[in-house]
Amino acid sequence: METIQLEVRDAIGFVTLSRPKALNALNSQLLNELAAVLGELRDIDIHALVITGAGERAFAAGADIAEMAAFSAQEAEAFSAGGQAVFDMLETFPVPTIAAVNGFALGGGCELAMACDLVLASPSAVFGQPEVKLGVIPGFGGTQRLARRVGRQRALELMLTGRNVPAEEAVQIGLALGIVEDGDVVGAAHALADRIARNGPSALRWVKQVVHETEGRDANAAMASERAHFALCFSTADQKEGMAAFLEKRRAAFTGA
Repeated sequence: METIQLEVRDAIGFVTLSRPKALNALNSQLLNELAAVLGELRDIDIHALVITGAGERAFAAGADIAEMAAFSAQEAEAFSAGGQAVFDMLETFPVPTIAAVNGFALGGGCELAMACDLVLASPSAVFGQPEVKLGVIPGFGGTQRLARRVGRQRALELMLTGRNVPAEEAVQIGLALGIVEDGDVVGAAHALADRIARNGPSALRWVKQVVHETEGRDANAAMASERAHFALCFSTADQKEGMAAFLEKRRAAFTGA
């Protein structure tokens, strides 16, 4: 891989966008390689996934404008469809995902962060959907995910003005989970991922699945999905181990079975 670095340790996957000279801008090659890595990681026994960008200046400064500038409408639609497909892979990835954001997460970079379950920010992190300043709109799911994260009115304000959102405001409006004050955002993401990974693997997967699949659905259907997956937990060895460990006042030894 030329634009993606992958490491797996402590049952946690670490994916790093690696185009630092271009501020990790998302071009077709990077998106294709990210899709390949996500596909590869589905076959590996990991319990959480951390995504970050190489260097201190940017998580991902956006989609690659140099590549997009001469697109026809047909090429633009294909590029958008490709990016949406990759980010959908990330959003529906079977284990919890964490974006560790240093510096700029603008345009496609902000959309990438929002496709993750949790977003941690360094004090230098800056978010935003500035596409209107280029005469276009978000194309990798930003119109949908931003509204879900921060509400329709705030999302519209951010997309219509194209203004940047500093880390502190991002936390206040729900775009990011928290700020890592010492700046070691990857280390903080590792610690959070490790805390998550100690829990029952099936339960982690089903919590994410129920929340994702029931968003915007009828309340009765959503509750039915929760009920069904709650019951499904009781068919697993992890449920038996988890409750036995609680009663015996010891740490559970989950196996994912």
